[in-house]
Order: sequence, then C-alpha cells, then structure tokens
Amino acid sequence: MIFLLLSLIILFFLELVLGSVAIPYPEIVRILTGQGSSHDSWIMIIYNFRLPKAMVGLCAGACLAIAGLFMQTLFRNPLAGPDVLGLSAGAGLGVAIVVLSAGTAGASSILGNLGFFGSVGIAIAASFGSGLVLLMILAVSKRVQNSMTLLILGLMFGYTANSFISILMHFALAERIQAYTIWSFGSFGGATWDQIQVLVLFAVLGLIYSISLIKHLNVLLLGDQYAESMGLDLIRTRNKIFIITAVLSGVVTAFCGPIGFIGISVPHLCRALFATANHCILIPACILLGACLALTADIIASVPGYSITLPLNAITSLIGAPVVIWIIFSKSRNGMEVSV
Repeated sequence: MIFLLLSLIILFFLELVLGSVAIPYPEIVRILTGQGSSHDSWIMIIYNFRLPKAMVGLCAGACLAIAGLFMQTLFRNPLAGPDVLGLSAGAGLGVAIVVLSAGTAGASSILGNLGFFGSVGIAIAASFGSGLVLLMILAVSKRVQNSMTLLILGLMFGYTANSFISILMHFALAERIQAYTIWSFGSFGGATWDQIQVLVLFAVLGLIYSISLIKHLNVLLLGDQYAESMGLDLIRTRNKIFIITAVLSGVVTAFCGPIGFIGISVPHLCRALFATANHCILIPACILLGACLALTADIIASVPGYSITLPLNAITSLIGAPVVIWIIFSKSRNGMEVSV
C-alpha cells in the first residue's frame, strides 16, 4: 500500500513536469509554494493546465476504480464495470440532454462556459443518467441470474442510450457535434476550476461514504441468503451501493467523457496484488491504483516533448484490456475462474 502511495505522489509530480513545454523541477516547486517564477508563462501553464489535469486524473481514476469494484461485488460478476454495463453511456445521455436543451451553442467545448451551479447541474444529470441505467440492470437482475446474459443486457442498455445520444446530436448544430465527438474521446484537461471543485466535492464525499460500506460489501460476497442471515438489510445496502456507484461514475463521465477499462481492470489488479477479496484492503488499494493508472494513461496520452495529444480513452483501453486478458488466462492456466 505504501508503494502505491509513493507511486501516486511520483506520478502526480510527473504530470506537472512532463509536457510540450519543459519546466525545471525547482521552478515547479517554487510555483506550487507560491514563490513565483522567472517566467510568467510557466505559472499559467502549471495553474491553468497541468495542475487541474493532474487533480482531475487523480479523482477520476479513484472514482472509476471504486465504481467498478462496487459493481463487481454487487453483481458478483468479474466483468462488471461502469463502461461495460452502460453506466458511462447513461451518464453521457444525461450530459447530452442538459447541454443541448441549455442551448449553449458557440461554446468551444461541450462543457465550456458553465459556472459552478451549471457544473453541479451537469454532474447531477450525468449521475441520474448512469443511475437510470443501473436501476434497469438491477430490475432485470432479479429475473435473470446468468452473469453473461446480464452483461449482454447491460451492453444493450448502453447501446440504447448511445442511440438516443446520436438522435439528439443529429438535430444539433455542427459545432456541438464536433464538441461532443471530442468529449467522447475522454480527457482530464477539459475541466474548468469550477468543474474541478464540483468533481472533487462529489469524489471526496463518495469515497468517504464508500469506506463506510466495507463491512456490508464483505458480507455480500458470501451470498444473499447468508447476508440476510447475518442481519444485513439487502435492499437498503443495494440502494446505497447503487447511489454511490451512479454518482461516482456519472460525475467523472460528465467532466472527463467516457473513460474505459479503469473501472473493470483496477479491482482485478488489486486482488492479484494483495491476494484478497477483503474490501478493507481493496477499497484503499483501488483508490490509489486507480489514480495511478489514470495519471499514467494521461502522461502517455500527452506524449511528453511533443505538441500532440492522443485520445485518453484509447490509451486506457490499450493498458486495461491486456491486463484483463492476462488475468483471465493466468487464472485459466491454474484451473481457476476469475471471481470477485
């Protein structure tokens, strides 16, 4: 755990150091400690671009990893995740409805020019969209017990949400379509300070609340009947997990776009690293490793030393997909099934 914490600190600092403009380490320390810099442009780069991006990446990685862990525990399905089960698509639908109905044509980005309360509205709309999809999946899960069927239905809900988004964008202005396309690539660098305040607020409250559910999550792993015999209120516990998962995945999708594979891969990596299913260890491990993976992906996507930026979603998929495949094959070689 200490190694993960040190890695996160190093990656956060590298996020501030690496970029198309080379800034010496001492200058970054001087800027962060409020001592100014010999170049005003370096202060602007740090405070307006690199520091916000690092903070968003840290919060987004931690939130998505916890959302993925909660979904895998709730469904007892190792392939569950915010993007796999359509929660990200539901959040995207909530964002699209609000942005298009607000008529913010002319903005350079899909979330541009929103104030603090506008950002809160976007976060609530995205959480409501992802929550609606999760609610439908939970309703279906009462009738369908097969995990693979449930995953396919989740994918269908995601496709349905994306279809509504496509219809909405069909009637939108050309510049809004372009802005939405860029947003769908995923990025930690598009949020304003107002939006970062909202993201950090939701993330901190959500992660603190998630820690309070550790005991309930561990009991859920033993099965519904055993959990009820232990005195666990299943409906109340599921509703809590449902709300926290919808909020965490929704608020990240609202401000960063759909970010794939962090939610599904990080819980598996943590189980492999610590060889445990105890949420007392998995939750802090997922927070740290999720943030590390998100910052690593963003550093790679920014292509240090060059003035180009790759789609973040493509990088997280390139990192996350091989990890999941490797874990599944390694378990299969040992005659084991991947389980939560």
